[in-house]
Amino acid sequence: MQRRSLLTATLTSAVATAWAPTLWAGSGLAAQARRGGVLLIRHASTEPGVGDPPGFRLGQCSTQRNLSDVGRAEARAMGQWFRRQGLQAQAVRSSQWCRCQDTARIAFSRFEDWPALNSTFADQGDAPGQLRALRERLQTLPPGVLEVWITHQVIMTGLTGVWPATAEGFVVDRRGDLLARGMMAA
Repeated sequence: MQRRSLLTATLTSAVATAWAPTLWAGSGLAAQARRGGVLLIRHASTEPGVGDPPGFRLGQCSTQRNLSDVGRAEARAMGQWFRRQGLQAQAVRSSQWCRCQDTARIAFSRFEDWPALNSTFADQGDAPGQLRALRERLQTLPPGVLEVWITHQVIMTGLTGVWPATAEGFVVDRRGDLLARGMMAA
């Protein structure tokens, strides 16, 4: 049993190291982000599962579904892409879930928690109130300013009506309209 775990861990690490994600190539995302708005990012890839285990708690990552090795590689690629594009985010905001915070920490080395970005999956949170707070921030965002918001599929879909893939990015305008989107590519 221990040998199988070691083999699985070694293979997972090798795949994550060898797999070099290309972030949002050819998507027009960088050009749109330079004009300002919000770059919404669905957290990077996680360990298998849907939602979180029973009894999960915010602030206790051991109780949540967390980033996989591939997800950590995706988050590093996000940060590298951002730097290569010369983009400067005025703020990096994150859901309070560990997978979002870790995506932000690895990619940007900084973030602030914003409960409005928290998941509302399985009737958690207050979807109407959170979406209202997001829309209010979008409407008060000064022209030409770029913010990064790292969140969950349900929040991105609720705001835009579009279902994002893991580690996908959307640039939205002050109305929440989708201006550009980009997906990870191997």
